[in-house]
Amino acid sequence: MSRSAVSSALALLLMCASSSTAQDASSQAPAQSTSQTAKPTFRSAVDLVSVAAVVRDHRGRFARGLRKEDFIVEEAGLRRQILDFRADDNAPVRVALLFDVSGSMRLSSHVEQARQAARHMLSALHLDRNGDEAAVFSFDMNLQSLQPFTTDAGAIETALSRVQPYGQTSLYDAIAETAKHVAETRPGDPHRRAVIVFTDGLDTSSLMTPEQVSAIASEIDVPVYVMTVALPSTTEDVPLKVERDSPLGSLTRWTGGDLYVTSAPAHASVAARTIVDELRHQYMLAFPASPEKGFRRLDVKTKDRDLTVRARSGYSGGTRAGS
Repeated sequence: MSRSAVSSALALLLMCASSSTAQDASSQAPAQSTSQTAKPTFRSAVDLVSVAAVVRDHRGRFARGLRKEDFIVEEAGLRRQILDFRADDNAPVRVALLFDVSGSMRLSSHVEQARQAARHMLSALHLDRNGDEAAVFSFDMNLQSLQPFTTDAGAIETALSRVQPYGQTSLYDAIAETAKHVAETRPGDPHRRAVIVFTDGLDTSSLMTPEQVSAIASEIDVPVYVMTVALPSTTEDVPLKVERDSPLGSLTRWTGGDLYVTSAPAHASVAARTIVDELRHQYMLAFPASPEKGFRRLDVKTKDRDLTVRARSGYSGGTRAGS
């Protein structure tokens, strides 16, 4: 693909991102602890950037009960005013399950391991209650939708049976395209969204670099979680090994997600529960978008230095909705 074609594709994705975040700023509002019917607090102005933040203490537990004044948002080193804030204890979740079906996934039954990891994810979700939704996508050289977003666990299971290995891998391209699908929300939609990737981590043909995909996913505020399948382990030990210095590890961090190696069933189970719990227990922050064009680096933290915050690393300034 020519450089101009890649640039055009990126521009299209960023336009989708702008539309999505404008909706998020005005509509994402699950019930608050004070009322199950609380109205959205995010303003409808199109110049706000929304950020989902996961906060943990030094023991890895979720930090609950934080207020707006406990957070600091810095853009390129300058503090930004937080205009809107929301905390949820049990938000509904919408996840896209993205399967690698490249030829390398035939090795050591990696595809079946990926299916089992996805089933652990479905067990962690509440598709029959709480409003959770899931969709199934697969990719080799092209992205395919095997099942649109649904609350029907049976439909998801049927889609999993159609996941079969085939050709080369366009891993980063597929993640970027799937993030765009996940970002498409309806007015008033309260779901917390994410892309969950099941792969052996080998990318042989992507046109985009990890940095390009991370920038796109970060700008539309969709965290990317990667569950890599490895050779079966003889141990069920946890915690999971996390390859944070790998390209995939960098991608997940930039988007506010995480990476797990699932070499045993216990690993997949723990990873699935951890991911869903993080999505349910997020703090939502909103601040004015910068009028300056280009990628704007973000740093989200709390005043309590003993707490750790994970959130997206930036957004695109100078565009509609600032995202």
